[in-house]
Amino acid sequence: MANPTNMANAVRALAMDAVQQANSGHPGAPMGMADMAVALWSRHLKHNPKDPSWANRDRFVLSNGHGSMLIYALLHLTGYDLSMDELKNFRQLHSKTPGHPEVGVTPGIETTTGPLGQGVSNAVGMALAEKLMAKQFNRDGFAVVDHHTYTFLGDGCLMEGISHEACALAGAWKLNKLVALYDSNGISIDGQVDPWFVDDTPARFKAYGWSVIGPIDGHDVDAVDRAIATAKTSADKPTLIVCTTAIGKGSPNRANTAKAHGEPLGAEEIALTREALGWRAEPFHIPKDVYADWAAAAQGKAIQAAWRELFKAYKTAHPKLALEFVRRMKGDLPKGFQQTAFDAVVSAHTKAETVASRKASQIALEFFTAALPEMLGGSADLTGSNLTNTSCTPNLRMDAAGDVVATVDDNGDVHTGRHINYGVREFGMAAIMNGVALHGGFIPYGGTFLTFSDYSRNAIRMAALMKLRVIHVFTHDSIGLGEDGPTHQSVEHAASLRLIPNLDVWRPGDPAESAVAWATALQNKDRPTAMLLSRQGLPYAPKTDLDRISKGAYVLAEPSEGGMRKRAQAVISATGSEVQLALKAQVELAARGIAARVVSMPSTTTFDRQDNAYKVSVLPKGVPRIAVEMGSSDGWWKYGCAAVVGLDTFGESAPAPMLLEHFGFTSKNVADTVHKVLQQA
Repeated sequence: MANPTNMANAVRALAMDAVQQANSGHPGAPMGMADMAVALWSRHLKHNPKDPSWANRDRFVLSNGHGSMLIYALLHLTGYDLSMDELKNFRQLHSKTPGHPEVGVTPGIETTTGPLGQGVSNAVGMALAEKLMAKQFNRDGFAVVDHHTYTFLGDGCLMEGISHEACALAGAWKLNKLVALYDSNGISIDGQVDPWFVDDTPARFKAYGWSVIGPIDGHDVDAVDRAIATAKTSADKPTLIVCTTAIGKGSPNRANTAKAHGEPLGAEEIALTREALGWRAEPFHIPKDVYADWAAAAQGKAIQAAWRELFKAYKTAHPKLALEFVRRMKGDLPKGFQQTAFDAVVSAHTKAETVASRKASQIALEFFTAALPEMLGGSADLTGSNLTNTSCTPNLRMDAAGDVVATVDDNGDVHTGRHINYGVREFGMAAIMNGVALHGGFIPYGGTFLTFSDYSRNAIRMAALMKLRVIHVFTHDSIGLGEDGPTHQSVEHAASLRLIPNLDVWRPGDPAESAVAWATALQNKDRPTAMLLSRQGLPYAPKTDLDRISKGAYVLAEPSEGGMRKRAQAVISATGSEVQLALKAQVELAARGIAARVVSMPSTTTFDRQDNAYKVSVLPKGVPRIAVEMGSSDGWWKYGCAAVVGLDTFGESAPAPMLLEHFGFTSKNVADTVHKVLQQA
């Protein structure tokens, strides 16, 4: 019979030893949560260490990711491909055991955690995806989607405001298969949290619509086991289990102190702790009987095999659904996607409408959401402004019993709402979308104003780090929004988003560019995308070549199209609404006898990935370059610009036409700038 005390002490020992060897890390949290982990991982968690990506596995998220040695120890002990040598290499260059858990680096890690509060928010997204996939794909006798999402979180996660945003939504959505175990140890880096964290956490979560169990003794494995079993019976509420623990459990002099939080215990204290725990094994050594107690591969294989038999029968009974389930969980786009993209772009080009790019985005979305049932949209209480809703994406709703409201078509296919009202919760929305993407089966997108990307920025960064296909729709992208003033007018936001590695940023200037931006974003399987869209209407820019838009920048108009029959003397590059300024300036320059090429650059990040030959074909060497964008000029100098018509101050509150005149965003000023550059040259 398994010995839970030894199982927990194995986790504690590995945490102590790895942190000590690295001379860096957080031993206290893993030591305190070890008994909670024994209860969950050995008695409830449905997983197969030999197939970490099995579709119907339970998801486990360590939201307090600084305690990473907890999950590394668990993965190693239960049989994942994580050797003892990797534990010895904790926090070392290119090891599988980085300081905070990273998805894609370590087998069995479901999400990258570290910024506190985001892990539990990711878990909310995972639980939402499970609930929606179950509604769409399960049929009588075939519960092919049926798993729980578990998360451990600490005081820090609860202090971060994002936990409020996400957990409130979890209650509203009645995510009954979400179980959060709160490591309530009352200690953070600065010491006892009592003076600055006085929340009544159980009351807070009850107010969200959660079930709350406890406080219970987090070191009583059987008590935690019973609490998890009770949580799994919930039909209409997520569950918070409050586990009272001692940080650094077992350490005679460091337990229940801030010293245990973020620094090695020290060789002397580790020796005393081993003695106090009765743990006789040498560092990085686990007795065979403890390995045997933790081993999960055989049980995991059997659980997965049973699911495979179920899915095999499901495939026979519902072949179309089975194929669609596999496609969506793999993240593959439907076979007709290229035709859909072609139709969306050609339609935009043919109609040549004058519309705001936010409306152009919605027009493109009508094509894509109709063809891609995996698209799951939403907005942070700005649907009528962001235009993220379409005719085939009704609002997501839950009924009083907690079930997803759905309709069934004539073919028997189940359709749930696919547009989420996130409320005024930009950060929560962004992190939840990350969790949805991590779970699989959906391509999430959500909208807010560009200036509020500041609220969600860290989750956007995490999406880029994790290589997730998540799409952010940011409207009201400049001073062109007018009277709302500088609090709402984006200035530095486009430039700052472009600085995030692996994030594609698009600022389309008309419907064709908007359709291409969406097509590209949906094909970006390994990177998120930010769409920066205008509030004001933008005239369509005539084009002779639609294919090159996807390269991020292309020659929109040669001098001949501006009335000059000679080689370009200057190149004007512009994005979004400023493309029209560039085209008008081209005509004005022609009247002065100056030939200018106009380059539309809807995505600098995409253009930066093109080969040098293409870049030179768009921005030829030896020809002065002038950029035009209603935002920070800093990012444009890398393109060798001789001048930038930009905005390096905050905006003002006034009607948009007055603001454009005031800040120099006129065709005359652009033409004058080009003229001045040529005179200086």
